[in-house]
Amino acid sequence: MMQLLRWIIVLALAALAGRLISKVKLPSILGWLIVGMIFGPHAVGLLPQPVLDAGWYQTVIMWMQCAFGLMLGTELVWNKLKRYGKGLIVTTLTQSLGTFAFVTLVFAAAFWLTDIPAYLAFVFGGIALATAPAPALSIVSEFHAKGPVTDTLLPMAVLDDIVAIAVFFTVNSILSSSVSGGAVPLYMIPVMIFLPVVIGLVVGFPAGWLLKRVRGRAWTLAVLLAGITLTVGIGWLINTKVLSGITLNYMLMGVSFSAVFTNMVSEERLGEITGYFHPILAVSLLTAIVDLGAPLNYHLILGAGLYTFLYIAARGAGKYFGARLGARAMKMPDTVQKYLGLTLLPHSGVSLVFTGIACSTLAAKPGFVGVVQGTIAAAAVINEILAVIAAKKGFQLAGEIKSS
Repeated sequence: MMQLLRWIIVLALAALAGRLISKVKLPSILGWLIVGMIFGPHAVGLLPQPVLDAGWYQTVIMWMQCAFGLMLGTELVWNKLKRYGKGLIVTTLTQSLGTFAFVTLVFAAAFWLTDIPAYLAFVFGGIALATAPAPALSIVSEFHAKGPVTDTLLPMAVLDDIVAIAVFFTVNSILSSSVSGGAVPLYMIPVMIFLPVVIGLVVGFPAGWLLKRVRGRAWTLAVLLAGITLTVGIGWLINTKVLSGITLNYMLMGVSFSAVFTNMVSEERLGEITGYFHPILAVSLLTAIVDLGAPLNYHLILGAGLYTFLYIAARGAGKYFGARLGARAMKMPDTVQKYLGLTLLPHSGVSLVFTGIACSTLAAKPGFVGVVQGTIAAAAVINEILAVIAAKKGFQLAGEIKSS
């Protein structure tokens, strides 16, 4: 009970900080992140590591990740996607694979000068290509962003996650053949990508059938909450009983679950559903962002070295110019070409997960573990603060939220 109370207090403080920081025309998410860092295990410790590791806490976070996946899934309307189609896929690949290639090349050159094996550069490239969707989604939700950049970003967040899983775990599996340590077998990578989608589909069809027939806030929310809980429950059972040691993506489950019923109901009914669900989505995003900030050690800002700044700059350039190149080649709207890359900069949650996995694989090389861990941890703190501001600016410059 004390752990739960501490967590609720931190969430309340984060909500208050978000309101205060919005008064100075910055996104609320920045306040949520900062409160997560301040009250996390590396500072005040109101949300200590035992709480972050507790089974009940991890279960809540899984549920919240699935819940905010609904924001993405409800944008995956087939008729809308057909308008972007090829352009969306090509731009996703240029910004994600472009980031992987550019960061890998930059670190390969840096490691060549310092006698560090080149294969470590691929680890940095594999970690760098992923985008954390929650920060950008919270900005879209808070400022009611609307337009071509928003319409491109939301489905791209899903595709980007899939590409990130495929590339990172491929790199990690190949890395394990060079150094001792465990890794996900290559044949498991398609399972990690498609199994969450299948789980969401299995629950999404009956939920869609019910949502077409029930009416009213109470019944609609009952179906949604039951659907999310069932989706998470199935995912958890498979994750722990069948695929122990492998973490499935609960956000992808939520995306798949909601994409199914989104394409089963009318546009008017979908608007009703998303309106009813919005308060739960807001709490889910707040919870996810505080969880994102809690493990970040602000002390690392002072100890950040050359590799940290090299990583932030190389990843930022890869995301921005990769997105611009793809969008321009596919003749996407001008605002998408210029500003989409800025909305893709948030990164920390995914980067820390991937870093932990890579460091497990590199366990026999403690010196290299220090290089990877120190660089990414410091970059996560610095980049996340800068990225939130840059993402909001991207939406503003695109004219999709009111300038302030």
